[in-house]
Amino acid sequence: MNRPLGTARFHLPGLFAFYEFYQAFFPLFFSRPEYFYPDAAIASVYGAPAGCIWGGGRVGDGENNAEDVLALLGEYGISARLTFSNSLLRPEHLSDRKCNRLCSLFEKKGLESGVPNGVIVHSELLTDRLKKEYPGLYLVSSTTKVLTDFDDFKAELDRDEFRFVVPDFRLNKRFDRLASLSDAEKAKVEFLCNECCDIGCTERKACYENVSRKCLGEPCPDHICRAPGGSEGYRFSRAMESPAFIGTDAIRDVYLPMGFSDFKIEGRGLGSAVLLEFLLYYLTKPEYRLKVREELYLDSMLDLF
Repeated sequence: MNRPLGTARFHLPGLFAFYEFYQAFFPLFFSRPEYFYPDAAIASVYGAPAGCIWGGGRVGDGENNAEDVLALLGEYGISARLTFSNSLLRPEHLSDRKCNRLCSLFEKKGLESGVPNGVIVHSELLTDRLKKEYPGLYLVSSTTKVLTDFDDFKAELDRDEFRFVVPDFRLNKRFDRLASLSDAEKAKVEFLCNECCDIGCTERKACYENVSRKCLGEPCPDHICRAPGGSEGYRFSRAMESPAFIGTDAIRDVYLPMGFSDFKIEGRGLGSAVLLEFLLYYLTKPEYRLKVREELYLDSMLDLF
């Protein structure tokens, strides 16, 4: 979890869903450093397996064995994060066996490897339980809290429970306030870079709550977003046009010099081919993007979709 000065630390999606993809990508990333930006590091991969009632940002993203997933990340010194950001948990949900087993395993493997694993969390009930029962896991305050008021976001940064806080993407360009944060506060900020949601959307919290209900197994209709472009699904090209988008030039020319180093890439449910485009853009030098794409598309063990 070290933070070399001037290094952009990326937090990647699909801990379980993209396990096979990362099996192919990590060896390439670490064996061919000349292909990738020298100031870009993979700090963590986040996600949750299907069937986790503590999930909330997206419905579970895969079925791969947690032992295998943790072994892969441990081999490369990368932190694993469980996305347990359900906002609607009640006390009776805290005893869930599957979620508790995962927390115990993630804590144990992190302590053994010396690279702590974490949990992305929304519920205050769950935050309190994790602090008490699994002190070896670090906690990340989820963007699903939709903290659009900067004072609320700053108050979240000042909470000792959280190692990182992911602000709502609409705070990404509040440079007047971001510049006023202390060094300690800046070290806790983890920006969501590539959100595709319309910047004027007022349904974000309702969308996340809908996913939380689905994870709890409660019958409910799908949330139909009425924001502009909401019916079209994710488009990286549209995300790049958003005034909240954080691109590679901004990371190196603005955010790193300001003292910010952590950047989250969304995309758990978008497929491995889209994930590859994110990694080509954020991690890969332009002159080597075709080489990286060829290495992965020609991998006979990898089925990009």
